[in-house]
Amino acid sequence: MVNAANGGLPIHLLHDRVLVKLEGSAGERRSSSGIVIPATAAMGRRLAWATAVAVGPTVRSVEVNDRVLFDPDEKSEVELGGNDYVLMRERDVHAVAASRVDDEGTGLYL
Repeated sequence: MVNAANGGLPIHLLHDRVLVKLEGSAGERRSSSGIVIPATAAMGRRLAWATAVAVGPTVRSVEVNDRVLFDPDEKSEVELGGNDYVLMRERDVHAVAASRVDDEGTGLYL
């Protein structure tokens, strides 16, 4: 069993599931030049970053505390201990950002 981040609830994920905590808020954002973009602004499909707090036994590419990039339109939200999390399959993760990921490249084209 794994304790889910700050929620402290014991949870055992099955198969290829990844439990993540969203970073930031879903409200206003700022552009790189500092312009405030309201939450109601129409934008194209935008991916989101989150931090993995628990992973299932068959997950191979994601570890706890990794930052993962995923499509927020394809998510299942769950509340544990008063905190909101997102539950997804490993195949729904588009990228992993972690210190163990080397800069040498994998030979794969993305």
